Amino acid sequence: MARSITRKTRGRQSPISRKKSHSSTNFGHRNYSLYVNRVLKEVVPQRGISSRTLDIMNTLINDIFELISMEACSLMCFRNRCTLTPEDLEKAVYLVLPTKLAKYAVAFGSEAVQRYVHS
Repeated sequence: MARSITRKTRGRQSPISRKKSHSSTNFGHRNYSLYVNRVLKEVVPQRGISSRTLDIMNTLINDIFELISMEACSLMCFRNRCTLTPEDLEKAVYLVLPTKLAKYAVAFGSEAVQRYVHS
């Protein structure tokens, strides 16, 4: 039988537990809050963002990432390949996002990959 670990604090017993967040990051998704804050401070240094808004932005980023990755996987399977290529990702972005946004996303993504490769 498992025992509960308790800690004595000011005359009463309280169980030791971890502080749990109520965001979607509990389900194995990545947390992009730090990066959202960095970009915000770079764009508008005098503004802040609430934790609730950060949770919403994190959920949005994870959802878009999941949509693009599922579409890229289906394109990969449709072509009967076992390797995900940059072309599959680019086409998935064009299929998931609106035209102008997809064009910017592909351009900035390609530029970021090039800077990473050359650094």
